[in-house]
Amino acid sequence: MHFKLLIVFVEDAKTDDVLRAAREAGATGCTVVSNARGEGIDEHRSFFGLTLTTQRDVILLLVEEHLSREILEHIGVIGEFDEKPGTGLAIQIDVEDAVGALSQVERLVDIVEEQL
Repeated sequence: MHFKLLIVFVEDAKTDDVLRAAREAGATGCTVVSNARGEGIDEHRSFFGLTLTTQRDVILLLVEEHLSREILEHIGVIGEFDEKPGTGLAIQIDVEDAVGALSQVERLVDIVEEQL
């Protein structure tokens, strides 16, 4: 079984919605790194020297490659990444090898076979 790593940068207010969307689309688990900071095309506004930014979370999802595109697209729709600039960004990276994912593989075998 081959995997993809989805890396999602999202406003912390939308994290729970994105996690729910990922599960609905077939993700079996994730890791959330809280309180990240990011900057897009426009610089953040400041007020008396304090930068005004919303907190971001980074969500890491190890997903089966045949499910990855559907999960990625569903996350983007629910997170409104294309509709509202600055709400989030999701990317996928090929995973060459992984250990510790045996429980995911056991759950995913039947699901992936049905789709193929």
